[in-house]
Amino acid sequence: MTTTLPPITGRSEPADLDLESDGAPDALAIEGRSRVRRVFLGDGSQPTWVRPAVLSLLVATTVLYVWGLGAEGWANSFYSAAVQAGTKSWKAFFFGSFDASNFITVDKPPASLWVMELSARIFGLNSWSLLVPEALEGVATVGILYATVRRWSGPVAGLIAGTVVALTPVAALMFRFNNPDALLVLLLTGAAYATTRAIESGRTRWLCLAMALVGTGFTTKMMQAFLVVPALGLVYLFAGPPRLARRIGQLAISAVVLLIAAGWWVAAVELTPASDRPYIGGSQNNNLFNLIFGYNGLGRVTGSETGSSANQWGPTGWDRLFLPSFGSQISWLIPGALVLMAATFWFTRRGKRTDRIRASMILWGGWLLVTGLLLSYAKGIIHPYYTVALAPAIGALVGIGAVIAWRNRASIVGRHRCP
Repeated sequence: MTTTLPPITGRSEPADLDLESDGAPDALAIEGRSRVRRVFLGDGSQPTWVRPAVLSLLVATTVLYVWGLGAEGWANSFYSAAVQAGTKSWKAFFFGSFDASNFITVDKPPASLWVMELSARIFGLNSWSLLVPEALEGVATVGILYATVRRWSGPVAGLIAGTVVALTPVAALMFRFNNPDALLVLLLTGAAYATTRAIESGRTRWLCLAMALVGTGFTTKMMQAFLVVPALGLVYLFAGPPRLARRIGQLAISAVVLLIAAGWWVAAVELTPASDRPYIGGSQNNNLFNLIFGYNGLGRVTGSETGSSANQWGPTGWDRLFLPSFGSQISWLIPGALVLMAATFWFTRRGKRTDRIRASMILWGGWLLVTGLLLSYAKGIIHPYYTVALAPAIGALVGIGAVIAWRNRASIVGRHRCP
C-alpha cells in the first residue's frame, strides 16, 4: 500500500495545521469565495455584467410572480378541488380525480395536478402550496428560454427574450394561476432547449429528451402539446449536423419516445377496468380516447364539443388574435416578432444549411405560426389565456431578431448615414 505525499515546499518542519496562526489564507475560504464569485459574476467566459443581469431578471420575475400570491385564493377552484382530492387519495392523485371518492376525473390529464398535489402533501393544502409551484414554473420558463436563446444569439438576445416573456400580461396571469398552462409552457420551452442541443451535437439523446418533454406536455394538456412538434422536427431535419438518412432515423427514434412519453398514462388508464377507476370527465362514453380526440382534440378545432358552438368563442380568422379579448394579452408583439423573423431570414439567406441563427428562426417561427394559426381558426373552446403558449416563441423571435437587426444595421436599405 502506498501513500501519495504533498510536494516539498521548502519547509522541513511539518506544516502547521492552524493556517491562521502564520497569516496564511484558508484554502477552503479562498475556494468558497471563488465559487461564490463564479455564481454571481460567471466563470470569465462572458462579460462580467451578464451573470448579474441574468440573476436580476430571475429575481425580478420571482418577485413579480410570487408577490401577493395569496390574494389569488384558490384561483381555479375546479383544479384546486382536484388537488385536495389528490392529497387524500393516491388513486385520485394518479387518475386526476375531481373528488377523493374517485367518482369522476377533471377534463385534463393530471401532470400539472401532480406538481401541486406533491407540494400540498409536503406543505399542507393552501393557496400558497398550490400557486407557488406555478410561479416557479414561470421563473424556470424564463430561465430556460434565456439559456436557449443565449447559446446561439448571445446574452443580450437571451435577456430580451426572457424579459418579454416575464412581462407579457398573459404570462404574468397564468404563472400565478393553477391551470395546466404553466407546466405546459415550461415543458415545451425545455423541449426547444433540448432541440437546440441536438442540433449542436447531432446526438439522438437530446432529440429524444425533447420529445419526452413534449410527451409529458401531452400528459399535461393533451393535444395542444403536439403543436410544437412540426417546428421541432422540421428544424432538426433541416439543420441537424448528421447526414440526411441519419437525421431521419433519429427523428423516427424520437417519435417512438414521444409515443411512449405521451402514451404510458393513457395506456394505464385504458387498461384499468372502468369499475376500478373514476369516470373520465369531459368524455361522452367514459373513454379516454374520446376525451383526447373529442373534447380536448379535434373538437377544439371543429367546434364539435358537446354543449359548444363556434359563436360562443368569438369570430375566427387571421385577425382573431388582434381582437380586444386576445390582443390585450400578448398579440401586440406578434407583428414585431414576424417582421424581425422575416428580416433575420433575409440576413441569413446565404448561410450554410446548419446556420444556427436561421435554424432558430425555423424553430421559434414554426412554433409561433402553427400555434397562432390554430388559435386563430379553431371553432371550439378557445380561451384568450391559451395565448400564453405563444410567449416563448414571441420572446425568442423578438430577442434574436432585434440583435441580428442591430448587427446588420449598416446593410438595412434606406438607413440614414450620418456624415
